[in-house]
Amino acid sequence: MTSSLRVRAAVVSIAIFLAFIGVWHIATRGTGAVAEMSPEYAALMGATATQGKSAMPGPLEVGAKLWEHLKNPFYDKGPNDKGIGIQIGYSIARVALGYLLAVAVAIPLGFLIGMSPLINKALDPFIQVLKPISPLAWMPLALYTIKDSNQSAIFVIFICSVWPMLLNTAFGVAAVRKEWINVARTLEVGHLRRAFTVILPAAAPTILTGMRISIGIAWLVIVAAEMLVGGTGIGYFVWNEWNNLSITNVIIAILVIGVVGMLLDQILARFTRMVTFPE
Repeated sequence: MTSSLRVRAAVVSIAIFLAFIGVWHIATRGTGAVAEMSPEYAALMGATATQGKSAMPGPLEVGAKLWEHLKNPFYDKGPNDKGIGIQIGYSIARVALGYLLAVAVAIPLGFLIGMSPLINKALDPFIQVLKPISPLAWMPLALYTIKDSNQSAIFVIFICSVWPMLLNTAFGVAAVRKEWINVARTLEVGHLRRAFTVILPAAAPTILTGMRISIGIAWLVIVAAEMLVGGTGIGYFVWNEWNNLSITNVIIAILVIGVVGMLLDQILARFTRMVTFPE
């Protein structure tokens, strides 16, 4: 039954994809020949007006350009001309560093908040004030204090990743059944061992859910952060190609960002399923 549903869903997905490609192709195939005009005026107007071509690239054009990128994704011809694989590598490295720093801070602190009502009450005003601040609002302050664009981008990833993990960890720890904790106390299990053998496994699905939300936000933010700091990364690639008026490369970058974001999400979704157990 489940496999049948998967097959039918796959067929529907392929049909939707083909329909999308078809509509895209029709919408961008152009309007055909246009009236003749003087060579000087035609040079000013460009191919859109002189040849009836659409200003937006079609799926065939994007596919051909994507194949060019995939054939040689790691070339390096200077600061403004690097392969898309290199740009993605820079972005993933920044996200990984900022995200791991957030894990190192958010999960132990979330554990403390979840286990201690006093710490929870004391830190709640700070969390409520800091949580709604846009991560990019920290960027000017980070650039001024850190004085390094790369480290500033990592800091922005850290600050945007920390809140979902912190809140989910605190909620998951606080929601662990009191019966399980009381049984551990009755068996005279120490605090540290109780935290690792009872509370952590019970709260793990909620913690992983917070980590999954955080990685999605981090991947969203890195694109915007790299547009600001420049230099390298997929965000800088998008901004650079826009300045070069290469809409084809902008579309390719958007597709790559979506695929990488999906893969990061699926990795954490798999970990979440591994630690989820039926009660």
